[in-house]
Amino acid sequence: MLTGAGSIRRTNTLGRPFKGCRLIRYEHPLNERIRTMMRLEDLLQRARYFSGKSEASDHHAALNAMFEIAEIASRADLKSDLLQELERQRQLLSSLRENPQVSAETLDEFLSDIVHAAGDLHGQAGRIGQHLRDNEWLMTIKQRMSIPGGVCEFDLPSYHYWLHRPAEERIGQLAAWTSPLYPLRDGTAIILRILRESGKAQSLAAPLGTFQQMLGGKTAQMLRVRLEPGLPCVPEISANKYVLNIRFLAQNGEETRAKTADWDVGFELTFCNL
Repeated sequence: MLTGAGSIRRTNTLGRPFKGCRLIRYEHPLNERIRTMMRLEDLLQRARYFSGKSEASDHHAALNAMFEIAEIASRADLKSDLLQELERQRQLLSSLRENPQVSAETLDEFLSDIVHAAGDLHGQAGRIGQHLRDNEWLMTIKQRMSIPGGVCEFDLPSYHYWLHRPAEERIGQLAAWTSPLYPLRDGTAIILRILRESGKAQSLAAPLGTFQQMLGGKTAQMLRVRLEPGLPCVPEISANKYVLNIRFLAQNGEETRAKTADWDVGFELTFCNL
């Protein structure tokens, strides 16, 4: 992570190097904590993206993402889990100062990011997203969003009015509602970055679309599978502390029952662990 990533040898189903195409990445969390962080990451990215747009439908999507973030973040132990993991990573990385293979400048910069993220998280009073839960108007919209078609203009005329306010006004309000979530975003991003960069990719093949590997005590918190975008299949992953199973399901563009690919599938596999 701190010394520069080397090039990855890529092989296709015939054992030849992959072409320089961008591979499709599939990530599979192996515990509930990482699963929660990945969901938050996706929602935070969605909220940020749609908040920066100008259409009313974009801002509706941004609010929906924020409500889902608040729902996940309501877990009482989420903030303490993030703070504990950030502190653990700070201590681990600090121990690398004497390692000549580690860039001191990059290490100091990354440690500074960890300290700032932890400080911002620690400085937040109460649960993450409490400012959204304390807003009665927003909570009314959230409740109606859980009902199919529940935010029509005759259900929520005040929300209909807000969606017709100037885009700049809505963008400003969305920024005020999302900014208190930035410490959560930054802390989650740091931990997931460390996790993703912790493993080394292996080039493997799944004969007739099926791959199994005995783990033999190997631990991981996330699996990353990468495929050539031209391969018409997706991985179905299951794992426990003893064995990893990956079944590649053929995709033919039709609404039919999924079948295991009937060819040898070349892929990259990475075990990631904090």
